[in-house]
Amino acid sequence: MSLSDCVQYILDSAGKPAYVVLPVDVWSKIEASVAPLLKEQPSSPTLVQSSGPLQSFEEFMQCWDFRYAYDPAVHCPHCGVETSDWRNDPNSPFVLTNANIGGLLVFHCRRCGTTIRQKHFRDHVALEHSTPKA
Repeated sequence: MSLSDCVQYILDSAGKPAYVVLPVDVWSKIEASVAPLLKEQPSSPTLVQSSGPLQSFEEFMQCWDFRYAYDPAVHCPHCGVETSDWRNDPNSPFVLTNANIGGLLVFHCRRCGTTIRQKHFRDHVALEHSTPKA
C-alpha cells in the first residue's frame, strides 16, 4: 500500500493541510507510538478577569432600558456548571470576556472552555455557545 493510497489530507481554506485521515488498519499499527504525543497537549492558561470587559459591562448596565430585569445567572450547556450570579460567585466559574452597550455579553467557562454568548434584545435574551474542539 502506497502512502498516497492510505493518507488523505484535509485542507483548510488557504489550501494548507489541516488534518490527516488514516484508514483504521494503518491507525491500529501506529496508535501505540502516537498516543504519548497526544497526551502532551499544553494546558490552557488560567483566565483572569480583566477590567476592560467589566468597564464595558458597567456601561451596558448604565444603558439598560430593556423590558425585563437583568439576570446575572450564567449556565454552561456543555459541562453543566452554573451560577446564579457570575459577579459574586466565590468560585468564579465564568470570566466575562466581552461586553458592549448593544446587549452582547460573552463569557468563558473555566471548567470546559466553552464560550457562552448572551444576546440581550428589547424583549428577550438569546443564548448561544461554542465549545472548543478536543
